[in-house]
Amino acid sequence: MNSLAAFLSILFEARKQAHIYHLQVKGLGSYAAHKALNEFYDELLELIDGLAESSQGKYGIITGYTNAFEVKDLNNIQDALLFVQELASLVEVERATIPQDSYIQNQIDELVALLYSTVYKLQNLQ
Repeated sequence: MNSLAAFLSILFEARKQAHIYHLQVKGLGSYAAHKALNEFYDELLELIDGLAESSQGKYGIITGYTNAFEVKDLNNIQDALLFVQELASLVEVERATIPQDSYIQNQIDELVALLYSTVYKLQNLQ
């Protein structure tokens, strides 16, 4: 279960990072980015919570959460876009390290869909 704690730790830290980026965004396209990041961190928390709870229902209480990475300041919207793209790639690779139950992997699919929807919004909506 340590791999699940590590995976969830990354997601919790990513939510915090997205919230900070949401608050710091400014300039051209900033309103669309502000809204996209707001939707992202709101929906991300619900997905993390659901993933943790359903996993704990089968495998027991998850322990061993860590601080996954250092929170950074936003320099421009491209920083936020790169952050979400890198997180999407990381999730797609790391999903292999957590339980492979179909309902857990379906929850990861929802997370990946949210990530790529956010990438679309950051790239194309202004």
